[in-house]
Amino acid sequence: MAGENPPIPSVWARQQREAEQPALSRAAIVREAVAMLDADGVEALSMRKLGARLNAGATSLYRHIATKDELMELAVDEVVAEITVPPVAEGDWRAAVTGAAGSFRAAALRHPWLSGVLGQAGLAYLGPNLMAFSERLAVLFVEVGFPEPSRAIDAVLAYVLGMSVTEAAWLSTVARAGETEAEFVARLMPAARQAVAGHEHLAEAYAAQQAPDPAEIREAKFAYGLEVVLDGLALRLPR
Repeated sequence: MAGENPPIPSVWARQQREAEQPALSRAAIVREAVAMLDADGVEALSMRKLGARLNAGATSLYRHIATKDELMELAVDEVVAEITVPPVAEGDWRAAVTGAAGSFRAAALRHPWLSGVLGQAGLAYLGPNLMAFSERLAVLFVEVGFPEPSRAIDAVLAYVLGMSVTEAAWLSTVARAGETEAEFVARLMPAARQAVAGHEHLAEAYAAQQAPDPAEIREAKFAYGLEVVLDGLALRLPR
C-alpha cells in the first residue's frame, strides 16, 4: 500500500519462517557460507555457488535468506559467537579487556574476512551473538567505573579491528604464496632490506623487529598497541 514504510534491510528485522526444510536449514546454510568465506573470501561467495555446495538451487536458499547482505549479517554473527569476554578478577580490568581483545583478534585471524566486513554488514550489530558480546563488554566497562563506557569500548574495538584487518591481509598474502609465514618472510628479506636502505630511522626500526618467528613480532605489536590504548583509558577512570 502507498505510504507504507519500506522494510528494514536486515535479516534481524524480519520474522523467520516457522518451518524449515529439514535438509536445508538456515543454520546449515550459514555454516557452509562461513566455510566458503574462510577459504576464498567475500568476493568468491555467491548464492549460486553456495547453493551448489549444498546441492540446492539458489531459489531454495532464498526461502531462508533473502539476499547476500543478509547472509553476511548471519555469517558475522555466527563467528562472533567464538569471542569471549573474561570476567574482571580481583579488580584487574586491564586483564579482562586484554583477554577480550585477544579473543576478538584470534577470531578475526581465523576468519580473515571478518574485520573487513564487520562495519559494512548492514545491521549486523542486531544479531544475538554480537548483541551478547556487546552486552558483556558493556557490563565490564560499567562495573569498572568508566564515565563513558561506550566510548571506551569503541576505542578498544577500533584498535583491535584496525590491527586485525592489517594482519588478516598479510596472512592472506602469505597463504596465497603457499608457504609458511617464516618461509615467506625469509624470501622477502632481501627486497625489504633494499627498500629501507638509505632511510636511517626506518632501517634501525626494521632491524630491531627481526625475530625467528614472524608471529612473535605480530603478537608483540598487538600487545604494545593495546597497552597504549589501555594506558590512555586508565586516565579516564575516576581517581
